[in-house]
Amino acid sequence: MSPNESPDEARSNGATRARVDMKLEIVVIPVSDVDRSKEFYGRLGWRLDADFDSGKDFRVIQFTPPGSGCSVIFGRNVTGAAPGSAQGLYLIVSDLAAARKELIGLGVKVSEEFHNEGVYAGSDEPYLFGRMRVDGPDPAHGSYRSFASFSDPDGNGWLFQEITTRLPGRIDSAETSFASTNDLASALRRAAAAHGEHEKLTGGKYDDNWPDWYADYMVREQSGKDLPK
Repeated sequence: MSPNESPDEARSNGATRARVDMKLEIVVIPVSDVDRSKEFYGRLGWRLDADFDSGKDFRVIQFTPPGSGCSVIFGRNVTGAAPGSAQGLYLIVSDLAAARKELIGLGVKVSEEFHNEGVYAGSDEPYLFGRMRVDGPDPAHGSYRSFASFSDPDGNGWLFQEITTRLPGRIDSAETSFASTNDLASALRRAAAAHGEHEKLTGGKYDDNWPDWYADYMVREQSGKDLPK
């Protein structure tokens, strides 16, 4: 602690310098019927990691969404929260239309795609990123700006949010990773479209260095850096 720092400031500054990994791995959701919820989340194609039943008054089930580093648990005597009270649970996807189509194909009721225009008051759910739904995806297809929602049988509320380019500082610029082959394929398609525009500027000539251009584009997109011209 520096001579001019208060204990609270020292703790706050220490937190910003922390290097111990603290990985969020579990979110607890309250449900009323454990077996019904197990069927629902299993139907989504989420990975079943555990189903432990003490045979008495405790049961815990864990599922992990595809490509997620965080899992959800629910069960009997797992939480005292009211069933259906978990709201604003975000699922990040790189292709909102594809994610929505997949769940509808599984028989899940999903809202239409929507966006917001920065209105933070209104009659819609208070956990939304903005509280007035505007029909359709964001017109500019901006990252972070398009959504769709669905609920589990108890009413726990989930939101798909489409993110294709991270804001600066959100991803370690020294690392690039993709959670699934679908995410990688989507990134390649975006790079291909951008490279097509790049080739137009070079007279439509074949670019022998297209792998380097693709790689640079995909790393920059994921880390939030300026994209190549």
